[in-house]
Amino acid sequence: MSHLDHITSYSIGQLQQALASGALSSEALVRAQLARIERFDGQLNAYVETYAARALDAAIAADRQRAAGIRLGPLHGVPVAIKDLFEIDGQAITGGSLAEAPRISSLTATAVRRLEQAGAIVLGKTHTVEFAFGGWGTNAVMGTPWNPWDRNVHRAPGGSSSGSAVAVASGLASAALGTDTGGSVRIPAGMCGLVGLKTTRGLISRHGLIELCPSLDTVGPITHTVEDAAWMLDALSGPDPLDAVSARAPVVSASAGLNRPVAGLRLWVLPEAERAQIAPGVLAAYDKGLKQLATLGMQLVEQPLPSSLDYCMGVAGGLMSAEGYANLGGLFEREGLRFDPHVQRRVLSGKAIDAAAYIKLHNQRRAARQAMEEAMLNVDACVFPTNAIGSVPLEQVDEYGTPLALLGRFANLLNLCSVALPIGFDEQHMPVSMQIVGRAFAEPLILRIGHAYQQISDWHRQRPAGWDLVDKDVA
Repeated sequence: MSHLDHITSYSIGQLQQALASGALSSEALVRAQLARIERFDGQLNAYVETYAARALDAAIAADRQRAAGIRLGPLHGVPVAIKDLFEIDGQAITGGSLAEAPRISSLTATAVRRLEQAGAIVLGKTHTVEFAFGGWGTNAVMGTPWNPWDRNVHRAPGGSSSGSAVAVASGLASAALGTDTGGSVRIPAGMCGLVGLKTTRGLISRHGLIELCPSLDTVGPITHTVEDAAWMLDALSGPDPLDAVSARAPVVSASAGLNRPVAGLRLWVLPEAERAQIAPGVLAAYDKGLKQLATLGMQLVEQPLPSSLDYCMGVAGGLMSAEGYANLGGLFEREGLRFDPHVQRRVLSGKAIDAAAYIKLHNQRRAARQAMEEAMLNVDACVFPTNAIGSVPLEQVDEYGTPLALLGRFANLLNLCSVALPIGFDEQHMPVSMQIVGRAFAEPLILRIGHAYQQISDWHRQRPAGWDLVDKDVA
């Protein structure tokens, strides 16, 4: 295995140490990741398109800046992948769809621009479920990315930010940008052994994003460590006048308080009544994770949810269908175009939701949010599994079932923040994840808890086997 090939799976923190010491250059890192993309992406199918020349130019510029004593921050010279829902000026955007020819963007999304201003290097665009409407990570028209934790069997990567998670997990990028409407950052991060941060609605600008459900859509990073996610959030968050929802977003530093103590915090664990739908292998890893959290001095609290996960999933699903149809129905009703049939079914189901039903959904959401806010007055955060099941072979995917939405949608519906992090493996040796869930804009707190967990565990250091280049493969 090549030394540079090994470095492609480093965390941002590890990369910055290597870059600062001179042991690594951004150019060498980008070349190594491009070599991996060339060698493995035919199977992994993480990328829609890569920007090799542009990325190399940016890497050379970063190396020159570093040599001149200019350091833009922890993302400086780090290669990242961007979900193909974000506009990048001069580049094609598909939204995971081939219904129409790819459109060339005339603007750059605020989130992408902020990453580049922080020194990050954009490697390319990654695959997504068509218009982000699905949790399995499948795409019948552009191909489904391959979960790298099984080299031989094509398993679900989780979605809708499927390509972003696969790219990071397999060393084809050092971090990635995704979106989360009902779990779409956390689900694939959990299934691919990564950290995924679902941010509070409005904390990160959505300007330049193809929207599915504006009431629920959020932007978030996918990384190897919680610390990496905090650095990404620091670069991404803050007010943006181009996005009305983000216009008054608070300015916070998520990374500054990562090492503050966590002893004494009260964590709400999954109630017994909600455990029946969770796979045994997931529960076993989750329970071990809870014990590790308790060793850090945090108190585990069990109390009933004011609104069941099933109820929240249903209300959120109704909003996604209604707003998805409002945004995309005109396209999906056109004849002679090629769509993922399951996404088309989900979008067109929103046609039956009239104005009265839509208002009722929002009223239900408002009541559920208020009830959850009251229920969280005596706890600091929740700790639940991220996904109810592990990754399954594609042939076992049930596109009519929603087991991956069960633990995902409630955070979006209730406008909570959540960070998913790896906690072990199930019986099939596929990654298992738990999520730390906090109140709106409590990202610094949940990241602090997740970071504390990663100081006493090593699941975030595990990497998929069987995807190694040899020295001759890295130019």
